[in-house]
Amino acid sequence: MVYLKFIHETAERSGNVTCMGLDPVMDFIPARLGHRIDEIIPNFFERLFDLMSNRYLKPAAFKPNQGFFIKHDIPLQGDFSGSLALSKTIKLCREYFPHTPVILDYKRGDIAASSENYAKEGFERWVADAVTVSPYMGSDSVIPFLEYNAKGLGTYVLVRTSNGGGADFQDLTLGDGTKLYEAVAKKIIEWSKTYPGTGAVVGATNMKELKQLAEIFAPHDIPLLIPGVGSQGGSAKQVMSTLKKAKYDMGLVRINSSSGIIHPWRKSGHVPEHWETACADALEQLIDACRIGNEGR
Repeated sequence: MVYLKFIHETAERSGNVTCMGLDPVMDFIPARLGHRIDEIIPNFFERLFDLMSNRYLKPAAFKPNQGFFIKHDIPLQGDFSGSLALSKTIKLCREYFPHTPVILDYKRGDIAASSENYAKEGFERWVADAVTVSPYMGSDSVIPFLEYNAKGLGTYVLVRTSNGGGADFQDLTLGDGTKLYEAVAKKIIEWSKTYPGTGAVVGATNMKELKQLAEIFAPHDIPLLIPGVGSQGGSAKQVMSTLKKAKYDMGLVRINSSSGIIHPWRKSGHVPEHWETACADALEQLIDACRIGNEGR
């Protein structure tokens, strides 16, 4: 129950359920911020976090996507600048916004022994408050992550993702007539009875499915991580309205936008002179759309 209490309290303190995705793309970062990856990316986020702090813009979670960082590593050349950039970025989150959940997005899931190692990586090495995992290989691949829930941590299991290709498998009809994603949702509820803090990743790009899953999860206190807002076409206001209609506990949701916040100039390809302000303005708009009141309890 500790992770559930943690995210509830964070939502109440911040007054919103915004999750700020940290997916840095070098093509859209100002070139003057340093020479090495482990300088440029942390400097980018430090300047942005500083302005956010000055403007009292506090999201309810951060979600660094590991792949956007470690792709810069060149291990055989002894270059781990991407991993260093991720380490520095997580530390900046802790420094500027203490007691705000950091959800490491790395979507792991392997046979049990391998999952034990990946779980240790996410929770003990990166010291994440929560991680994302894939359910494709079943219980023995997921439970090593869920066992950390007893330590007050959280695990978000992919259910119905926001990408178009998610339908390739997630929408398959099973022998009993249900969809595969519905079977995963049922399994998450089962896991949550033993491992409170088990959550679900449900995309913001289909309101009908979101409402259906929110209604399924609502009685069981399943925290939701909802990507797909912004550049993928999802609407935060629609998500908030849909969740309220489903009578879902709003304090347990995190609505994520990544490039729409940290690279709002992505479509134009031109980094504005006052880029920090552009990012902060985009974040403020999302926070305004994701504000909660008494319904968060």
